[in-house]
Amino acid sequence: MAIGTVKQNGNMIYVYDERGHLKFTQSGELVGYTGGTVSIRRGGSTVYVYDDSGHLSFTR
Repeated sequence: MAIGTVKQNGNMIYVYDERGHLKFTQSGELVGYTGGTVSIRRGGSTVYVYDDSGHLSFTR
């Protein structure tokens, strides 16, 4: 199921599906999200992009 909502609380990022169920959590600074990816900044300028299952897709 696609990403519905992403919320940041302190250093933690919570990713929910379209029905409001928690899919996964990560730490860092939320950069942005789409229905299929979540971008999170960690360690200064490195951005980690995760798919809708919480698997790392790539870094930039």
